[in-house]
Amino acid sequence: MAVGAGWNGARAFTPTSGPGISLMSEFIGFAYYGEVPVVLFDVQRAGPSTGLPTRTQQCDLTLAAYASHGDTKHILVFPANPKECFEMAVQSFDLAERFQTPVFFMTDLDIGMNDWMIPELTWDDSYQPDRGKVLGKDELEAIEKFYRYEDRDGDAIPYRTLPGVHPKGAYFTRGSGHNWKGGYTEDSDEYKEVLDRLTQKWKNAAAAVPAPVIIKCGKPARRAIVSVGGCDGAVREAMDRMAADGVHLDYLRVRGFPFSQEVDDFIASYHEVFVVEQNRDAQLRTLLINETSADKTRLIPVLDYAGMAANPKFIVEGITAHLEIVGDAA
Repeated sequence: MAVGAGWNGARAFTPTSGPGISLMSEFIGFAYYGEVPVVLFDVQRAGPSTGLPTRTQQCDLTLAAYASHGDTKHILVFPANPKECFEMAVQSFDLAERFQTPVFFMTDLDIGMNDWMIPELTWDDSYQPDRGKVLGKDELEAIEKFYRYEDRDGDAIPYRTLPGVHPKGAYFTRGSGHNWKGGYTEDSDEYKEVLDRLTQKWKNAAAAVPAPVIIKCGKPARRAIVSVGGCDGAVREAMDRMAADGVHLDYLRVRGFPFSQEVDDFIASYHEVFVVEQNRDAQLRTLLINETSADKTRLIPVLDYAGMAANPKFIVEGITAHLEIVGDAA
């Protein structure tokens, strides 16, 4: 229903958790390949299977990033608190329509269901939605021929039309192989051309997703922390505790995927980077290895996946244990 509404021109979303993404992966892939905007709010809870449905985790990162069979890459945003949820939800709809693709809004159950103290929420009355490249009746009248998947501007984003606006704007939305004209194809070159454009469109989104938050400790630091989402408060407190003991760390909080160049540059600036996240398999670290130039040997996982809210004590203990192992306490 959400994908159909997006195709029809509505700003559409659906809330879910990990199992919903698993169940609907085929439709997610259809929206990706057919280039239909939709926003999927994933309130992550502990898995796998039924897991701990009332406990928090960050265990859907790789699932959402590559959801669906075949070569698929999605846009993800990562709020850290309800205030950012309020603000970044709007950005998610803009991203979905601008890039004509599913956008995953990745929050944690701790954020989605628990009480938080935040500044009062205010709406920006000057906000104007970014509907992206939508051709209206007059624009369709002015062009000779409309092709749904034609990259007319060289930015990897085609123009779309809405149903019933003009006969010239009609097209087939194909989940099967199609060429840039929107016609069915099993031609290898035509298939690759569309797939390569989708890859480039996703890469271009790195400059449009919410920028990372970078906090410098104010002292020369050889090491840093990279984290995501609801870990933020615990990371900040852990940094303060460790600074009091003479261990100084800088910090980057990821807020969007694909990763911007800032993320790549930040990681490259440090001897070691502790990747703090709430899952067993170091999924944020996996994405950083896959999608940046980071040396995986310098990405040290600090993992808490017991289902409770992020704890600064656990972060301090994880980092301290590593420093003791390598014999470097500063």
